[in-house]
Amino acid sequence: MPFANFKVPAGSLDEQQKEKIVTRVTELYAELYGERARANTMVLVEEVTDGGWGIGGNVLTLAAIQQPGRTPSGT
Repeated sequence: MPFANFKVPAGSLDEQQKEKIVTRVTELYAELYGERARANTMVLVEEVTDGGWGIGGNVLTLAAIQQPGRTPSGT
């Protein structure tokens, strides 16, 4: 069974954007593995609690990553 797990900051995507991820990833798996894969493809969009993740040793929040010009390293 094809499986994709997307972890995103809580509140960063609306329902339509999550649906788009599920639809497009399912389409991709069906393209790669054939139409038989569609019914068995699982796509999980998981929201991570604000401040519950980080990159390069830096804890990130949704507000911080939405600041113009900010990079994951904090610069």
